[in-house]
Amino acid sequence: MTFDRYGSDVLADFSRRPVRREVPKMEAVTDLVVEEVGSDFCGSVVGVDGKLVQLEDRHGRRRTFALGGGFLYEGTPVVLVAPSASRASAGPARTASGSAKAPDARARVARASRIFVEGRHDAELVEKVWGDDLREEGVVVEYLEGVDHLDAVLRDFAPTRERRVGVLVDHLVAGSKESRIAQQVMAGSYSGAVLIVGHPYVDVWQSVKPARLGIEAWPVVPRSMEWKHGICEAFGWPHDDQTDIANAWKRILGRVRSYTDLEPELLGRVEQLIDFVTGDAAAGR
Repeated sequence: MTFDRYGSDVLADFSRRPVRREVPKMEAVTDLVVEEVGSDFCGSVVGVDGKLVQLEDRHGRRRTFALGGGFLYEGTPVVLVAPSASRASAGPARTASGSAKAPDARARVARASRIFVEGRHDAELVEKVWGDDLREEGVVVEYLEGVDHLDAVLRDFAPTRERRVGVLVDHLVAGSKESRIAQQVMAGSYSGAVLIVGHPYVDVWQSVKPARLGIEAWPVVPRSMEWKHGICEAFGWPHDDQTDIANAWKRILGRVRSYTDLEPELLGRVEQLIDFVTGDAAAGR
């Protein structure tokens, strides 16, 4: 006897077949990171020309593909379409930090209070994401060229409750050199005038979400190797001198569009510093 699982009705099992779902469409806006399934090429959108989209990977290589299906966004299939005219021409309603953008906002006269960060790269990242907010609030960001000089910088600045200083420190974790320096400074006579906060990352580079670079996680660098050089080596980027390191950071910073591209451990700390130096007691200009 032949077993017929459908019986006399050939459509008896039709209701249990998987429902075909429509693949969502996504506009190919600049810096959107996607993967082309056929070639496994992962990169960010650098341009759209007619029915073609150009992607650039983390090594700076560029390839052109036809718009349409065959792409993954964060592991999910999408159909890439050309950006709408309104999206391409309309200005952002919010700043890169997510704050509502005030119409025709003008920079205020600089406050007496300041925010200090460790180095140039920290300052450039803060400027790119929070620059509009800081100009509207009249807050100047300066860099220390290393946290080792923090105590001397604060003595020279002479902060008060009306002239506050907020400090953003890299690698502020238990037992680190940075945490020991912060503890020593805060044990001084700066109560209410200085706030030191930090993120857990070895360097501010690491606060950029890996997905923005087309990777799953930041490479692990041996302690015997200088961290930035190790990162460049892992990515296959030049790292012979400081110019190479500066170019590597420029490439990473170019992937940052807004606060959504940064880890929350950095976001919260910067917002905390802005609130601290713009509080009621710090109204001095």
